Amino acid sequence: MVLQESGEMYLEAILVLSKEKNMVRSIDIVEYMNFSKPSVSRAVGKLKEDQYIVVDGNGYIALTEKGRHIAEKIYERHTLLSEWIMRLGVDEETATADACKIEHDISDKTFEALKKRFG
Repeated sequence: MVLQESGEMYLEAILVLSKEKNMVRSIDIVEYMNFSKPSVSRAVGKLKEDQYIVVDGNGYIALTEKGRHIAEKIYERHTLLSEWIMRLGVDEETATADACKIEHDISDKTFEALKKRFG
C-alpha cells in the first residue's frame, strides 16, 4: 500500500513532536498541524490500522519501524530542500512552504542526485 501525502505529513509531524517531547498524543498533533480533532483522530486510526504507528492505552503515539522510516525520509527531504532553497536567496517561510510541496513528490533518484550535488 502506498501512503498518501497526508499520511506522510502526519508521520513527519509525529517524528518532529517526538524530538521535542518524549510522549506524543493526538492533541499535540492537532495543535502542531492546526487540524481539527476529528481529522487527526481519523488519520491516527488509519495510520494505526496500517501499522505505521502504535497507540498505547494512555493515548500516547509512537512510530513503528515502518512509520519511522517514512517519517525520517520525509523529514530529511524537508530539511535539505528548505536549506537549498534558502541558499538561493528565498526567505525561510517561502522556502519551507515550497519544500513541503516538493518533498512528497520528488523521486528517490532525483533527491539522491540533488544530495550528491548540493549536499
